[in-house]
Amino acid sequence: MNITRENIDELNAVVKVEISKEDYSPKVEKILKDYRKNANIPGFRKGHVPMGLVKKQYGQAVLVDEVNKLLQENLNKYLTEEKLDVLGNPLPKEQENFDWDKDDYAFEFELGLSPKFDVDVKTKEAITHYQIVADDEMIENQIKTIQKQYGKLVSKEEVEEGDLVAGVFKNEEEGIENTTTLPLEKLKGKRNLNKFVGAKVGDVITLKTKSLFEDDHDLIEFLKVEHDQAHDLDIEVTFEITEVNKQEPAELDQELFDKLFGEGNVTSVTELKEKIKEDAENQFKQQSDQQLLNDVTEALIEKTNFDLPAEFLQRWIMVSGEKELTEEEAKEEYEKSEKGLRFQLIEGKLIQENELQVQLDEIKEMTKERIKMQMAQFGQMDPSEKDLEDITARVLSNQDEVKKLSEQVMNQKLLEFYKENANLEQKELTYENFVKEVYK
Repeated sequence: MNITRENIDELNAVVKVEISKEDYSPKVEKILKDYRKNANIPGFRKGHVPMGLVKKQYGQAVLVDEVNKLLQENLNKYLTEEKLDVLGNPLPKEQENFDWDKDDYAFEFELGLSPKFDVDVKTKEAITHYQIVADDEMIENQIKTIQKQYGKLVSKEEVEEGDLVAGVFKNEEEGIENTTTLPLEKLKGKRNLNKFVGAKVGDVITLKTKSLFEDDHDLIEFLKVEHDQAHDLDIEVTFEITEVNKQEPAELDQELFDKLFGEGNVTSVTELKEKIKEDAENQFKQQSDQQLLNDVTEALIEKTNFDLPAEFLQRWIMVSGEKELTEEEAKEEYEKSEKGLRFQLIEGKLIQENELQVQLDEIKEMTKERIKMQMAQFGQMDPSEKDLEDITARVLSNQDEVKKLSEQVMNQKLLEFYKENANLEQKELTYENFVKEVYK
């Protein structure tokens, strides 16, 4: 067997693989002999089928199979030994009137080569690294939400602003009849609210669906109409009151603190505010870090210039999927994926040059931390080490999960690398202002 390569340019090459009879013949002969021993052909005893007949019936199929195996094995071996960094997979060049009756064969494969380039994370313009803080207003709103969530309902005779009113929406013509509980804060405008204020159990209120709620989608929930019907719905409905309740907020006492954070972990309103601030800013840090990753990615793609073997990649995309694409479809697919491919190459180079490696212990540690956070959400604040180890072992027995976690650990390493080496500018702001600035 002989393998040679011709470099067309820096991004494209052709590999020629020459296979002679002595490369495949011994294996083909052995397989055919085994076929002969086991072949069931009418008119012949098992093991006594003439070899000529076996070759006639199975010879070419076995030959093609073995030659393809040889091609694949040796081509992969060649690429590894030559340390060729290829994009996609080698594409076989079509040969007209290929003759399998010959003894020797020659095959050619097109290669798309990875470009050579340098990466510098020090961009000319500083990249903003957001530091999101929880302000007093956010903390107070969060406390109100907690009080409401853990509060209790108190039955009332008469409706007042802010109450929860249970009842039945009806419209016979449209087939609407839905029992629901309506928070009055959902209503739009004073006119609708005033129809409820002062009403009692048994009263029937007539309402117009147009501009009944701030959001028309609420009609889907409270009237149980279809999504398409909810938009521009303009009919009269009745609402018969069956129950009136006031939601009393929970007291900010030790019982509530223990429910929220475990026994004795928070003992005062001051500590509650500190804990809410800490938890919120931990979540914000994740968003800030993700935004930094996104911004560095965009900056590196824009700054790091190199060519790709675009024509080769488009041809490869045409034939690499479950179904073959047209040239136009492949071009469109390439254009959609080009940016991602560029960053894959940039990221791969950064990982290689800076020896960023993921260790099993790091994956295990991340898994444990994730499990602890999940368990805390369900009130298990102090799980045993054995429970953590057992759950971690189960998670890591799933190879897909290990792959996903490995990528997350690597993202974390890249993030730390960017924080240490990139040209960053710190900017502190509230979450509200962060959303305005980033998603404007």
